[in-house]
Amino acid sequence: MNTCTKVFLRKKEISGDRISLYLDFYPPIRNPHTNRLSRRESLGIYLYGHPANAREREFNASMMEKAEAIRCRRFEQLLNEQFGFLDKEKLRIDFLEYFRKKCFKKYQKWKIVYQHFHDFCEGKCTVGEINEDFCKKFQAYLLKGGRRDGRKCKLAHNSIAGYWSTFRTLLKEAYQEKLLRENINDFLEKIEWKDTKIEFLSLDEVKKLAATPCKHEVLRRASLFSCMTGLRISDIQQLRWEHIVKTEDGYVMRIRTEKTDEEATLPISEEALAFCGEREEGLVFKTLKRSMINYPLRAWIKEAGINRRITFHCFRHTYATLLTSAGVPIYTIAKMLTHRNVKNTQIYAEVMDPNKREAANVISLK
Repeated sequence: MNTCTKVFLRKKEISGDRISLYLDFYPPIRNPHTNRLSRRESLGIYLYGHPANAREREFNASMMEKAEAIRCRRFEQLLNEQFGFLDKEKLRIDFLEYFRKKCFKKYQKWKIVYQHFHDFCEGKCTVGEINEDFCKKFQAYLLKGGRRDGRKCKLAHNSIAGYWSTFRTLLKEAYQEKLLRENINDFLEKIEWKDTKIEFLSLDEVKKLAATPCKHEVLRRASLFSCMTGLRISDIQQLRWEHIVKTEDGYVMRIRTEKTDEEATLPISEEALAFCGEREEGLVFKTLKRSMINYPLRAWIKEAGINRRITFHCFRHTYATLLTSAGVPIYTIAKMLTHRNVKNTQIYAEVMDPNKREAANVISLK
């Protein structure tokens, strides 16, 4: 049987002849942000310790009234949670704003998904609206493949699968933080990924790019740096000079990748370091903009005589395939790419497998 938590309004004398007001919970409650049990919640409300006149006494009385209102609100919320009643106040919480704040702590894809969801719900969505049917409608919206950038071509299937996976992660976190009363993911189907052709550059093509002037020199340097390190655009944009340090064996990058949020120490060659430019304070590629990896990148690649669709992420594929061709062990490549699972790296070994060419030439009718 549930034990109802009691909420008391307490006072504590602090410096400056002031009294701080806080709530005291018994038994303790679990803080949804830290997941730790806690008995106290500071209200950020202060009283005059010894009110000297009528105005200060009125101020104290007004603050006590506000604090008591908060105490009653907290008790009602706890009561609703413990005995399974729907908390109407929680249902009115702005879910879109909750999503937006999550984006600050996540990587770039979250911001893109947020924009799609913002368009889908036309800029308004409360927690009370989030249910199985509503989420399935958003899935259908994504599967239609509409683009936010105005282009007529549809989103790639794997992009949609990735966006849907991100949204389901959001629902999971909202449930774990007790914002949602049920795990809606239990009722939602995944969008399966499709195998796609990996585009990458040969070593000769990378050399062509290196020899071709680019309108944005910082884009040229960042692109070639990616070819030689495998870093994603998000990590290159966040790379700071203090992340690059010299050790006994040479230079290394000590970074926390944005996508996986994992720390990694990655050796870099002197040649790769040269693309960073002169050492100074702050960001390494200061003027690199996300917009540069669209038309400016395509124009530069075309000027280099490469007539295939090459995106910035293809430079990461290029790095992996060049290492594979050079005979670097797959587990080493996985570490250099900061892959959590070597299965994600094995695709490059399959692409560059020399045994496939030998097998193709085994049968001959001549």
